[in-house]
Amino acid sequence: MEKQTVTIYDVAREAAVSMATVSRVVNGNPNVKPATRKKVLEVIDRLDYRPNAVARGLASKKTTTVGVIIPDVTNAYFSSLARGIDDIAMMYKYNIILTNSDENGGKEVQVLNTLMAKQVDGIIFMGNQVTDELREEFRRSKAPIVLAGSVDAEKTQPSVNIDYVAAVAEAVKNLIDHGNEKIAFVSGSMDQAINHDYRLKGYKKALKDAGIAYDDKLVFETDYTYKAGQSLEPALSAAGATAAFVGDDELAAGVMNGLTDAGVAVPDEFEVITSNDTKLTELVRPKMSSITQPLYDIGAVAMRLLTKLMNNETVDENTVILPYGLMKRSSTK
Repeated sequence: MEKQTVTIYDVAREAAVSMATVSRVVNGNPNVKPATRKKVLEVIDRLDYRPNAVARGLASKKTTTVGVIIPDVTNAYFSSLARGIDDIAMMYKYNIILTNSDENGGKEVQVLNTLMAKQVDGIIFMGNQVTDELREEFRRSKAPIVLAGSVDAEKTQPSVNIDYVAAVAEAVKNLIDHGNEKIAFVSGSMDQAINHDYRLKGYKKALKDAGIAYDDKLVFETDYTYKAGQSLEPALSAAGATAAFVGDDELAAGVMNGLTDAGVAVPDEFEVITSNDTKLTELVRPKMSSITQPLYDIGAVAMRLLTKLMNNETVDENTVILPYGLMKRSSTK
């Protein structure tokens, strides 16, 4: 026989108090006499009563749950952001539902709808692209949505990022200052705003400022994977590149090892600079120079911004830009 679920009503009857009193004890409300609290807690223990978060949510119209959409749980960039989100969520007593969207537009919409059906109080979206379809879903959502480490060229949602254009321009300028003129731009799909509207813009700006002509033969679109990077060496050599700016650390590790395997010395014959400064940059040899982003802070600030929006507090700034840096290691001269 299946064990009956113990309800708040059972606890109240057993402890001879009102359901409101049990609710106060469960939610840590101080307005309960110590003797009563002790009696209620003993009954809760004896009956093994577990408050139902969803039922609590229905009563207060809040589920105290936040949905987090992440494109790739295994990517160190997004997992670092998630840590910042999680710590702040715990601080403000929100539970997190983490969902993986596999960088797939259709699945992102599906995952978003699933979270809305679960009646989450807010959503943090991390993804490499905000499509029109997704924007439409965001508009329909009653729960506030914040983008973390993700850009929307139309700026329809609150977001927390760094200035990607300026960061990439500075990284590429660094390669130009070392005497490189043929600098490859290696990134994910150009359909993604982060690549097309931000990183590429920064790359072009650095070339223009240095009086170097833009050459689209030096632009490589590929997947954000180690394998994709590793197989690029022949194409990079054919294009005559002597350095590369890469839009993802795993991709950059592949590029670097592909070069090394082909007998190209990094950094003496070819310099590499990457984007996210995840721990991967320290695990490879030579260690990779990178744009640094306060990943943990981006996640934490996004979650804090979401708590304000969920509680209808006034928000001074919808678009938060955090500082970036440039960490020089051994993959550049």
